[in-house]
Parts: sequence; C-alpha cells; structure tokens
Amino acid sequence: MLDFMLLQEAAPMGAAGQQGGWTFWVMMILIFVVFYFFMIRPQQKKQKELQAQREAMKKGDKVVTAGGIYGEIKEVQDNAFIVTIAKDITIKVDKGSVFASAEDAQQAPKEGEAKK
Repeated sequence: MLDFMLLQEAAPMGAAGQQGGWTFWVMMILIFVVFYFFMIRPQQKKQKELQAQREAMKKGDKVVTAGGIYGEIKEVQDNAFIVTIAKDITIKVDKGSVFASAEDAQQAPKEGEAKK
C-alpha cells in the first residue's frame, strides 16, 4: 500500500520535472537576450565609436591620456601618438590610452555650426 502511494506521488513530479526542464532553458535564453540587448550590444557600440574617434584624431588635436596627462598630438603613428605635453617635451602614447579632451569635444559642435 505504501509503495502504491509513492508511485502516485512520483508520477506528477516526473511530469512537472519534464515541464520544468524546457521552461528553465526558455528562461535562460530570455535572460541572455536581455543581457545582450541591454549590456553587451551598447558596450560594443560604444567601443566602435571610441575606436572611430581615435582613428579620426590628427595632428593638432588636444587629447587626454588614460593617466590624466593633457597634451596636443604632434605626430600620428600606426599604434601610437607622439603627444606634446609642454614646450619641447613630447611623449609617445599608445592609441588605446588616448581620449579627445573635453575642451576639444565642446569646440567641435561650435565649429560645425559656424560652417552652416
């Protein structure tokens, strides 16, 4: 009699366990999709934008290094910039650690508006 009761209880749990298996995978896929569209994709867009900005930098642009050093680009090389940080003082900085300075970014729209 006890064995019969255990079999009756086991049957519904087995059916629920099978249903829980596919719902688990559906939920995992939904979580991945949410992470992709709200975290991964925007970060990839930002990285591409930053890379394009670095490739567009030219001689004379004001920049800030990742270490916080302000300067002006003197020369553009394949993977680096030669940056003037003071009179007659230049440093070689990797392109990955250079950002457009805030004052340059603020002046850029003004120059574009003046041309219109």
